[in-house]
Amino acid sequence: MPETMRDTAVLHRVKQGYTTGARSLASRSVVGLARTRITPNALTTAGVSLCLAASVVVFFESRNTWLFYWLGAILFVVGSILDILDGALARAGGKTTPFGAFLDSTTDRVGEGAMLGAIALIFHRHDHPVALALAFAAVAGSFLVPYTRAKAEALGLRGDVGIGSRAERVVVITAGLVLAPLSIWLLVGAISLLTATAWITVVQRILHVRKQLLSLGGSTNVPDER
Repeated sequence: MPETMRDTAVLHRVKQGYTTGARSLASRSVVGLARTRITPNALTTAGVSLCLAASVVVFFESRNTWLFYWLGAILFVVGSILDILDGALARAGGKTTPFGAFLDSTTDRVGEGAMLGAIALIFHRHDHPVALALAFAAVAGSFLVPYTRAKAEALGLRGDVGIGSRAERVVVITAGLVLAPLSIWLLVGAISLLTATAWITVVQRILHVRKQLLSLGGSTNVPDER
């Protein structure tokens, strides 16, 4: 097996390990919550609200760098955790619905996009045009990652491969916010990493879908949705 394929397989196993562990932990955490009147959609709403609040807080970093970066990071993490728990609660309480899944996926993009937008405005304030461009690329990449998966699954294929899913992006963004008070360049580095992994994941998913179509003996051309 080539070295690159071996490295990819190792990364895939590591990702599967912590993803399974996180889901198991979330499932155990909502056992008691499932007996209450709290709905998965309520957790979804709370999660995106906290992520939006985090983006507003981070924008005011110029007033108190340590306070606003760290408070924004905490709000963002808590909001993201609630986003994990809403799906676990839906499964544990037998409350899964098509609308709930749709709402969850949509609000994920809203919260993440708002935070990246706030970071882009910070780069503009600090006069870092290259970092600003990277933030825009990060937004596009982070939106395309779930889109490629959804499109693949709509075709009856797997599209969950790649190294930069939402969990990894949340970790990278949070790390960047926590380290930003030390130097704005650490936040630039975090966004650069997020951009690279997001776009690598998009390419990985495109190639994976193409491979599946070829293995099925089907055409790699899909109808134009425009």
